[in-house]
Amino acid sequence: MSMHHRLARADDLPAIVAIYNSTVASREVTADTEPVSVESRRAWFAEHNPERRPLWVVDGPDGALLGWLSYSNFYGRPAYSGTAELSIYIGVGARGKGLGRYLLTEAIAFAPQIGVHTLLGFIFGHNQPSLNLFDAFGFTRWAEMPRVATLDGIERDLIIVGKRVD
Repeated sequence: MSMHHRLARADDLPAIVAIYNSTVASREVTADTEPVSVESRRAWFAEHNPERRPLWVVDGPDGALLGWLSYSNFYGRPAYSGTAELSIYIGVGARGKGLGRYLLTEAIAFAPQIGVHTLLGFIFGHNQPSLNLFDAFGFTRWAEMPRVATLDGIERDLIIVGKRVD
């Protein structure tokens, strides 16, 4: 599969939310326990800009979105402006086909262009596919937060992985 990403547009938001919502039931990827609405994600979408914190999407051959990646601020204070959290979400039909590897490769290479020297991933401890993906790119475990999330009555760990890219 040939892959290319582009900056997300406002009209992509419903598809971005649909891909995100497709992960909620798995209890592996997000701490949201119910699907989110497009309206509830408008402010989040507006926080992403090409100069500092882009939001990328990958279109499929039919024009439907296959997945997305976002850079988000870490902790929201000026001293942390060189650090960004990465989020990668892949649509059901595109999982396991290398799209996550493609997006992570591009994100690491692009980070210095937007003044980012440190990348973080916040991953549930039971989400082995995502942990394996970030591990394959040299991210290491910087923190383990045991049992900080409760999903369907089961306490889950949060792993923070990090990588310097400068």
